[in-house]
Amino acid sequence: MKKILSVIIALLITACGMCFTAFADDAAAADVFVTIADENGKLVLVQEKITVTDRDNDGKFTVDEALYAAHEAKFNGGAEAGYASSVTSYGLSLYKLWGVANGGSYGYYVNNVSSSSLADEVKPGDYVNAFIYTDLTAWSDTYCYFDKHSVSFEQGGEISLTLTACGYDSSYNPITFPVEGAKITLNGALTEYTTDAEGKVTFKLENAGEYVISAVSDSVILVPPVLKASVSAKPEVVTEQTADEEVKTSPKTADNAYMLAALMLVSISGVAAGCIKLYEK
Repeated sequence: MKKILSVIIALLITACGMCFTAFADDAAAADVFVTIADENGKLVLVQEKITVTDRDNDGKFTVDEALYAAHEAKFNGGAEAGYASSVTSYGLSLYKLWGVANGGSYGYYVNNVSSSSLADEVKPGDYVNAFIYTDLTAWSDTYCYFDKHSVSFEQGGEISLTLTACGYDSSYNPITFPVEGAKITLNGALTEYTTDAEGKVTFKLENAGEYVISAVSDSVILVPPVLKASVSAKPEVVTEQTADEEVKTSPKTADNAYMLAALMLVSISGVAAGCIKLYEK
């Protein structure tokens, strides 16, 4: 009995150890969604699922660690070739993004809120958006975002979006405002759909497929907003014909029906005649 009890206790201890190890592994990494626009305003990553690790072992995940992991996974040459950050008097700052070192003209947002430092925390499921300024004189690139990250529906379904921009008032307090006159793009191709004065737009996607929805403007340099749309094909509708419809639409079917009826009539007549003869006997 003691041996059996010892074995049970040992198994319980092993199981607990495995649970704690699994928990520790989960806590040591987090999945976030990273979007990056390059120096030409082109999207090079669109909501890529990136696994972030706690590189400095401080018990949290940061914007810096998320962008480092994104470059390590997706940039040709890894983070060493495409990414750099350093501590300055302003805190942890960005010095190279997607292979471009332009003196610090970058922007980065978490869940569409501007980050004050690369040391800002990110959590599992967060959306991290970073971009390189295309206007290096007035830094007029305007960060904007849709009110949805992703949508799924059947082909022919209607989608309604609101496009909002981020900026600052005269006292440098952060503000948001609607983007009017922005033209919607689907997988990079320009469409006829344009946002109204409230930043709203409604349109349909007639074809099944995967889409990256973004926007451009003739009057403002927009940091490309992103929304992923998954459009599934409508199931085929199978219509059943009634017997009358089949007879009307298919002459061959009608001929077969008459022949079958005649054969049945002959058979019934034969059976009836046989029964009469048996009765007479």
